[in-house]
Amino acid sequence: MSNTKGVAFAFLLGGAIGAGLALILAPASGTETRKKLKDGIDDAGDWAKDTYQDARGKVSESTGKVKAFVSEKREDLHSAFEAGKEAYSRGKERLSGES
Repeated sequence: MSNTKGVAFAFLLGGAIGAGLALILAPASGTETRKKLKDGIDDAGDWAKDTYQDARGKVSESTGKVKAFVSEKREDLHSAFEAGKEAYSRGKERLSGES
């Protein structure tokens, strides 16, 4: 799956570079070309910020879920451990009483 993300990122990066070159090499005035290039860079920056915020939110949400899951399993494990200690103590007392 990470390979797919890498390919998608490379594709988007290549598209952005190609678009920038097309703007630079297109027959337009320097002012017009610079404005188009600035607008494209601003759009890319907005996209990057939005993508970062989305990813950050998903990571934060996932972290919360993992913490809750681990806490629940930790409590289950602690309960099982305590039950095992109790069963061991009862068995030990029963064996020592039979002697």
